[in-house]
Amino acid sequence: MVTAEDLPLHCPGDKAPVWSMHPRVFLDVTKTGEVKCPYCGTNYKLAPGTVLAGHGH
Repeated sequence: MVTAEDLPLHCPGDKAPVWSMHPRVFLDVTKTGEVKCPYCGTNYKLAPGTVLAGHGH
């Protein structure tokens, strides 16, 4: 689950293992509440009740 502290969201994350690295891509989870990484297919979902103040909403 993605929270406001994870924004801006990017994949791979800072703690991803080296073997799973691909080019960093920023993903907008705020529009629909979920997004899929085009490189590795990881699904990210916005945590219920997440307040997006300061992120354009």
